[in-house]
Amino acid sequence: MVQLEQLSSRKPSMSVDELLKGFHPSPRFGEVSFASYRPDPSQPSQAAAVKALEHFGSTIGRTKATGLRKLFGGKAKKDTSRAGIYLDGGFGVGKTHLLSSLWHQVEGPKAFGTFVEYTNLVGALSFRKTVEALSHYTLVCIDEFELDDPGDTVLMSRLMRELADAGVKLAATSNTLPGSLGEGRFAAVDFAREIQVLADQFDVLRIDGEDFRHRGLPTPPKPLHNSDLDASMKREFDGQTVAVDDFATLVEHLAGVHPSRYRQLLDGVDAVVWKDVHTISEQSVALRFVVLADRLYDKDVPILASGVPLDELFTPEMMNGGYMKKYFRAVSRLTALAREAQTHEPS
Repeated sequence: MVQLEQLSSRKPSMSVDELLKGFHPSPRFGEVSFASYRPDPSQPSQAAAVKALEHFGSTIGRTKATGLRKLFGGKAKKDTSRAGIYLDGGFGVGKTHLLSSLWHQVEGPKAFGTFVEYTNLVGALSFRKTVEALSHYTLVCIDEFELDDPGDTVLMSRLMRELADAGVKLAATSNTLPGSLGEGRFAAVDFAREIQVLADQFDVLRIDGEDFRHRGLPTPPKPLHNSDLDASMKREFDGQTVAVDDFATLVEHLAGVHPSRYRQLLDGVDAVVWKDVHTISEQSVALRFVVLADRLYDKDVPILASGVPLDELFTPEMMNGGYMKKYFRAVSRLTALAREAQTHEPS
């Protein structure tokens, strides 16, 4: 028997502490380590990156005053190390694995999230409250740093500058355009330019390797007919909790839920079923749905759907516009989750 839910009826509400608790690696990277990373022997930059990150992690937290020093007025040893480290490379070379390994290695309060999750956090809390909350952390990891929105880039540059001034160590990865495979070196230049005054405080680690993902959009499985959804759901997800929604209703509902709460929107959900998927034509609506796609992928939630194929979820103009990397990533991830549901391919 399947336990039915509806995402469109959920309205998650969280405190600041509850929001911050969500800033950790996704279950896909919940137990990774530097030891579990397998460097390609033909790509020496991968092993070099592991060594550099391990050293960076070992220095975090050692330069702060201990409790006894603070009690008796002692001063902490001056921190002369760089504020941050930046992993530059194409898709599929293990940047998120390495960034997650760093997070697992470092002790003390720490945060791990995507670029979008941090900008959403600022939107939910305000810039000042976000700085106050994260300034007490030893490490802040930013996965998939994005450069397609000037306003968000300036916002993140300012946030990182204030956190660095507070003694927080930073680590980030790039988000290379799917159409720029093999051009990851340009990402480092763009990153350094966009974060302006912080650029000289970052060590850049280039990670070479074969970009084995995103060589063009993968073909999604053929959409199911509405009449087949119920039987397929019962066959594939027996004994699980499944959120079944009319796609149009779900899209409309997302407008009333802050994207910072999409992770909690999916709490307890093992799979989703969408009826009558249609092409999204409004940019703001599409960008919200990209965030949901990322959270579904983080939680490895398989998808059954009817309507248009998932590679027609966004308009051709969107897929070739300024936010193309977001839409490309979303379609690729949703396709993987749909394949998992229908053909049992791992996502």
